[in-house]
Amino acid sequence: MAIASAKSGPDRQRAGHGHEHQNAREHENAHDREHRPEAPAVKPRKKVAGSVVTLAHGSGGKAMRDLIDDVFVGAFDNALLAPLDDQARMPLEALTAAGDRLALTTDSYVVDPITFPGGDIGKLAVCGTVNDLAMGGARPLWLTCAVIIEEGLAIETLRAITASMAEAARDAGVAIVTGDTKVVHKGACDKLFINTAGVGVIARERTLGADRARPGDVVLVNGRLGDHGAAILNARGDMALSTPIESDCASLNGLVETLLAAAPGTRFLRDATRGGLATVLNEIATASGVGIEIEEAATPIAEEVKGFCEILGLDPLYLANEGKLVAIVPAGEAEAALGAMRAHPLGRDAARIGEVREAPCGRVVMQMLFGGRRIVDMLVGEQLPRIC
Repeated sequence: MAIASAKSGPDRQRAGHGHEHQNAREHENAHDREHRPEAPAVKPRKKVAGSVVTLAHGSGGKAMRDLIDDVFVGAFDNALLAPLDDQARMPLEALTAAGDRLALTTDSYVVDPITFPGGDIGKLAVCGTVNDLAMGGARPLWLTCAVIIEEGLAIETLRAITASMAEAARDAGVAIVTGDTKVVHKGACDKLFINTAGVGVIARERTLGADRARPGDVVLVNGRLGDHGAAILNARGDMALSTPIESDCASLNGLVETLLAAAPGTRFLRDATRGGLATVLNEIATASGVGIEIEEAATPIAEEVKGFCEILGLDPLYLANEGKLVAIVPAGEAEAALGAMRAHPLGRDAARIGEVREAPCGRVVMQMLFGGRRIVDMLVGEQLPRIC
């Protein structure tokens, strides 16, 4: 992976990062072998001075070059980043060999605290962007990374988060190939903001969409819901709770490939981030003009999360997730899809939680554990402070 090049002037520094995606299929083509990432070359790096980020580190001068060379290039260095130009140049063969459509996404990450049980803002940025690509059936290839750093952030904190991003990118098989670095006055941002964009390619035979659900389809999830939202809120310490809850932050592209191989007729995939399961299901019901019914007893939620939500008056169906997806699969492929997900490390707790119905059109309802049904509406406003 790699980082950036600097131009003169305070706002002209570009930070690039990269790590070439590795093709896990048995029959790799020649291009994949040629562009597979190599271990970063061992070469002398500049060392950043001081223990905290200062405005000088965003000035475009020597301090900025040293910060980028030490913290970012040291973590992300690879062949695609090596030119350290203001843009990354990727061969089109990597796209056309794998599909006929380009997938492009972008997202910004503003989590508090920036480190939490199960992850940090760097891992979150990589996994979130990879997942946004994978949910459309794309094979993620390259990411960008732009950071906005608050004056006074500890260099070692930035170094740890950068290392976390590098590890997450390696695990997902993607390259961080370009980016940008800015430093702002103390108080102008909350420690560290990260923006990422992702590029991938979609195989010709894949067509997924929220408008494709049909009555009789099955609703699947790949595991326990609400862990990320509960972990972030708990990590803030406002409630002085000792509940051991970890974020589920993970890149799901490997799981998606496994799922689509077993159930090629899959209609729709979505990672249930802000707004949680309830929001995703309402989006499907509205886009497809169908009803969706889920069962409380079948919906996997950890007892710790249930208890946490009861104390705070929250509904776990609306809590954010960063390693969970919702799949709408034809009934005839549901068992194959469920079995494939359960065989994957990120889908061991996968569950069938409901079905698509003809009515009520545009509505989601839940069959309650002790009888009766309730409407699961779209989230109105914010259930809790922003966490991603």
